[in-house]
Amino acid sequence: MTPRERVLAALNHQEPDRVPIDFGGHRSSGIAALAYPKLRAALGLAPRPIRVYDPIQQLAVIDEDVLERFGVDAIELGRGFATRDEDWVDWPLPDGTPAQMPAWTKPERQGNAWVLRSRGGRVLAKMPDGAIYFEQCYWPFLEEKDEDFDRLGDYFGEMMWSGIASPPGPLVEGPDGDKILVEGARRLREQTDRAIIGLFGGNLLELGQWFYRMDRFLMLLAADPDRADKFLERLVEVHLANLERYLSLVGPYIDIIAFGDDLGMQNGPQMSRAMYERLFKPRHARMWRRAKELADVKVMLHCCGGVRPLMPDLIEAGLDAINPVQITCAGMDPAGLKADFGRDITFWGGGCDTRHVLSHAAPEAIREHVRGLVSILHPGGGFVFQQVHNVLADVPPQNVIAMFDAVREDRL
Repeated sequence: MTPRERVLAALNHQEPDRVPIDFGGHRSSGIAALAYPKLRAALGLAPRPIRVYDPIQQLAVIDEDVLERFGVDAIELGRGFATRDEDWVDWPLPDGTPAQMPAWTKPERQGNAWVLRSRGGRVLAKMPDGAIYFEQCYWPFLEEKDEDFDRLGDYFGEMMWSGIASPPGPLVEGPDGDKILVEGARRLREQTDRAIIGLFGGNLLELGQWFYRMDRFLMLLAADPDRADKFLERLVEVHLANLERYLSLVGPYIDIIAFGDDLGMQNGPQMSRAMYERLFKPRHARMWRRAKELADVKVMLHCCGGVRPLMPDLIEAGLDAINPVQITCAGMDPAGLKADFGRDITFWGGGCDTRHVLSHAAPEAIREHVRGLVSILHPGGGFVFQQVHNVLADVPPQNVIAMFDAVREDRL
């Protein structure tokens, strides 16, 4: 099988010839820029410029030689853009290592912190000295008494997660933006036989938390559900309009469209199932159904946390794959998930516990851990390997190598 065929077989619940692998196919399956040069050195690969394509999480662009070494089967659509040297500017990582940022998002110094600004000049995020990630510091509706829901789309550029763009970013804006987006997507399709993931977003719960701040939005959901309903309805209208444009342009060139909404916590969902069914499920269903009407794509949801109680509803709403399958959370036992939901949804992740194992265990223990999880999740298809979320800055490179080699041993 080609890599694309391998991934699509898994998504169609057919057992492919080998376990499909994702590493850097989206913004929750990659590697911290601080860890990336150490990984390249441990693999015996020549140094290359470290490009931080996700400034907030400080994630590195994973080069083709690493993707080939680990047999990676998926790639993000954004890798088809910002391929010129002039698209990047020099910037030091938190430990002083030279790196590069997208030219349109270069951080600025403000006192003892790096800051990221919106195009209008507002400080959206800060990374104090000693920290290794940016954190949101402005919420448009935090102090608002009379929110203007009709202008929701105007605020997207004034929040950290939606306003600080990874490639292609502003490269596909302006009068020629649509043409540039289509040409870049077509070019990537012609250059790779990997499954291509288009990052869309479509967040609902999370965007409420980015607008209001997490505590205020959770209180709004509980105390004033009618107001929350109006906010969410306008939000989904904005998402659907954006979805129409996005898939009309790149739909023929991608295989998976990635939505996002972290619905879970360590000990379960952030809300009751009844609240999910009332406020979120119908809107997820509208967006996911429309995506499949517009293009021949599978729908993946990035959703952290213990969301087992919501799994039947996510499946009913039309979800094809869930990521990152946070197996250390309540209810997220891999064997139970596979037995109860493995026929209906693909587990894109859950292949290695990053909380306790990948960071701290010895390589041989990591190999055994990965082999055990693969033996549970791979049979019958419905599984794409990746670690639970990104490889963090403190993970030893030999542990990353042990993790992927354990999967490749099953593939050789």
